[in-house]
Parts: sequence; C-alpha cells; structure tokens
Amino acid sequence: MMKKLLIVDDEKMIRQGLKAMIEREYPGGYLIELAGNGQDALDLFRQGAADIIITDIRMPVMDGITLLEHLSAEALPDQRPAVVILSGHDDFEYAKSAIRHKVKDYLLKPIRREELFGILEQIQQERQVQESGASRQALETEGYRKELRNARLERLLQQQDVEPAPEQLEELGRLQLPYTVGVVNYYYNDGTRMKPGEVQGLLERLAGPLEQQFSELVTDWEGKLVLAAGSAEPFLNLYRLAEAKEIKGLLMGVGEVTESAGDFQKCYKQACRALQYTFLTPQSGYMDYGSIRSERRSFPLPEEELRKLLNMLGTEREKEIKSVLGSVFQTEHLQHLDLAYVENMARSINERVLDEVFRVHGEASVEVLKLYRTVGNLYHYRHFHDYYRALEHLLLSVNDYIIGIRSAHTEHADMEAALAYIEEHYARPLNMAMVSNHVSLSYSYFSEAFKAYTGKSFVIYLKKVRIRHAKELLSGSRMLKLSGVSEAVGFENSKQFTRVFKELEGISPGEYRIKLLGTGGVRPEDKEFY
Repeated sequence: MMKKLLIVDDEKMIRQGLKAMIEREYPGGYLIELAGNGQDALDLFRQGAADIIITDIRMPVMDGITLLEHLSAEALPDQRPAVVILSGHDDFEYAKSAIRHKVKDYLLKPIRREELFGILEQIQQERQVQESGASRQALETEGYRKELRNARLERLLQQQDVEPAPEQLEELGRLQLPYTVGVVNYYYNDGTRMKPGEVQGLLERLAGPLEQQFSELVTDWEGKLVLAAGSAEPFLNLYRLAEAKEIKGLLMGVGEVTESAGDFQKCYKQACRALQYTFLTPQSGYMDYGSIRSERRSFPLPEEELRKLLNMLGTEREKEIKSVLGSVFQTEHLQHLDLAYVENMARSINERVLDEVFRVHGEASVEVLKLYRTVGNLYHYRHFHDYYRALEHLLLSVNDYIIGIRSAHTEHADMEAALAYIEEHYARPLNMAMVSNHVSLSYSYFSEAFKAYTGKSFVIYLKKVRIRHAKELLSGSRMLKLSGVSEAVGFENSKQFTRVFKELEGISPGEYRIKLLGTGGVRPEDKEFY
C-alpha cells in the first residue's frame, strides 16, 4: 500500500527538490504532499493522516516544533506519523525538543541523499515489522502457520546484513538441504511489472503447482516471487518452458547451491544480483550467479566526459550528445561489462548532469524532468536498451528545454532593446523595419516576437507611446498648439493626430485639454490653441 509522505519547508525549491529525489528513488512508493509552513502541514494532516513527515524547524506562521506539539496532542497513538526533522541550524535546543516528540531523526541541510534514503528505509522496515507482528493470536491452523512462516521469511529478505532473529532461524531450519534460491519477475512490453500472484499463476499454467517443485514460495518487499529448490534445474526448466511458449517478459535469477540453512539471505541476494544482470542481456532472461562471477570489464569514472555532456546541454550538438552518452556507458562492451559500472554511470548521470540542470534552471524545468522520475532508476526498465533510449530522449528534451530558456532570455533582451529604441525615437518617422534592424532581427520574426512580448502589434504599440507623450504635453502647457503637439510626438499632421487620439482615448485632444484644465469653455484669446 502506498505510504503518504508530507514535506514541510518554507523554501519551495527544497520542497520540490526533495519530492523529485524521493519519487525518483521510490517510484510509486509514496503519495507526496507539500506544505510551506507548519499550519499548512497541520491542515493537510487533519484532512488525511500522513505516515511520514519531513519538516523544517524555522518557518513562518507555525514552526516545526509547534507542529510536532500539535501532532502529539491530536493524533492517536497508532496514527502518529514518523517524523524526520530538517534544519539548516545545528542547534542542540532544537534537537532536544525534537527528541521529546520522539522524532525518527534530525538531518542538517544540505541533505545527503544516502542519509535521507537510509532513514526512509529504516522507517519502512520498522513499519513492516510492526504490521507483520501485529496479530499473534493463537490460530492453530495450517493456513495461519504457513502465513506466519512466510511473513518471517519475507521480513528476513528485507534485512540487510543483520543476523536472523530466533524465530526466523527456526523457520530456516525447516529448509530442505541442499537448496538454492531463485527470484522471478515478469515485465510487460510497456515496462510495467506483473503482480506476484499473477506471476505465480503464469508459472503454474506452464508447469503445474509450484509447491510440488519448490520448497519455499514467498514474495519479497519489491514484489518479486522468491522460490527455493534443491538445484538450479527446476528454475531452468521453467524458463525453457516459457521460451517454448514464446513468453518474452519472464526474467529469472538464481543463486548458488548451499548446504546451510543460514545462507538463505545470502542466496537470495545472489539471486537478486543475477536477476539484475539480465538487464544487460536482452537475448536471455535467465541468469545464475555462477555465470556473473567471471571477470567482467569495468572502467574509471569518465569525469571529463560527464562535464562535457553537461556543458553540451543547451547547444545545437545533438549528435555529439548521443556520441558522448554512448562513450560513457561503454555500449560497445555492454555484454561483458561489470553491472556495477553501469549502475555507477547511471547514478553519476543523475547526480552530475540531470540534478545540476535542475539546480541551475530551478522549478521551471520540472515539466521537462517528469520523465526523470522513471529514468532516474535504470531498473524501472526491462533491459538496458530500454533505459538507454529513455535516457537519450530525456537528455535531448533537456537540451531543447535549455535552448528554449536561453532563446527566451535572448529574445527578452532584444525586445527590451526595441522598446527602449522606440521610447527614444518615437518623435521621428519610425517604422518596424527600422526597429527590427536596430536589434538585428528579421522583419517577420521581429513582428511575431514583438506581438508575443508586448501583446500588441508594432503599429498599435507605437501609437500608444506617441499618445502617452502627447497627453503629457497637453497637460503641461496651454500655450502649445495642437499642431505643435502633433509634430512633437511624431504624427505627420494634426488630422492624423486627432484621429488616433480619439481612437485611443475616446475624446479629441482639444476636449482632453479642456477637461484637464477644468474650464467649461474656451476663451477667445486661447481659441487658436485648440
């Protein structure tokens, strides 16, 4: 079930940045809401309780500590969220206040992704342990005992480098020795994964009930089907049956055979790593751990090429971008690469290229980087080539976006220069050709750009500038004739001036002057000025 996570910080970029990082690392794992202060966060919590809250300390309206006080007072014990304090101030008093409210951790800005993800993993594991151990009533049925056994084994699979608990050791003692562990996934053509129950159903349609061939059958926390058998042969037979039926989406990784029940977690990790290596082999969806232990090629991190890739974004060098991308991933050696190199390169692309684009260009680039949420994790894809095509598409999209941003900045400067030129020379016989030449833009492009920038055509804009200056002259002196005003602001004659003035202002220049001077009529001696 998707967990609700609430990010509270008065800096919008931090909220959006944390959201993008978490969604990229845990796609579909969290429903994330954002709040700019403690009061907004409290209102959101009252509408629907959050499982996890990441909150800043110092915020306007309501700070983080006050928010914690409200949550402690209002939330029922079983509904209280796991809270992570986020602050740019290493202040022990804040830490003590946070400890009183039983927060999970206290992080300082700038946030290190490893620490943040480590805390989220810890919270997730603690919740799963609590949920799986919540009901221990004495239902002495075979179905209940089987579910309990599976829950303990599933919990063991979640643990990283932790000795099995006594009850887990008891379950492992029932394994049939020797054994090996295999993990199974199924990907549809669109890259989405089949649910574990459906994968089991598919395998059983191929080979009959799995419990007759495998001694264990559980699901891990990522939704992979986990099986145990006396050797790799049952797994290979299953895969061959799938190949014979032309079932292309089935992927399978198998660990080494062991004689020790305590190796269950190790064999599971081997199987998971073998499964990951099918990412590099689109021609085969089966991989055993022994076959990936042979020496594979790796390379130093191409620092210079990564900098080059970043610097090329926003240029007209698409072919070079594609070439450098292929170079850093060593695609010509793909079949023999160490998977760790590919993973390291994908992480480096995220952190040194795409994250830098997000940092420099800010929230405006979020629309372009929506694809990043998927591309940010290469294992969202069935094979490397699927990931590579999506990454290449993302980089070219980012390239186009930056070109557009830079073009907009350049166009903005050009239009500002054009307006300044009009303001300075409005009294002269001015036309669009003169202004477009001044800013070195083509006539047709300048016409479209000018209207998009000002919301008016060049002719209308120039009329408004001239009438604005005419109104200043009319209000400033009673002694200046209308013909003089007309000439001073660039009109060819008084007739044209009067027509344009009435068109824009609704009254004639003379009526405008009378209205400003507050007279009810015109004195004979002033008649020539009207």
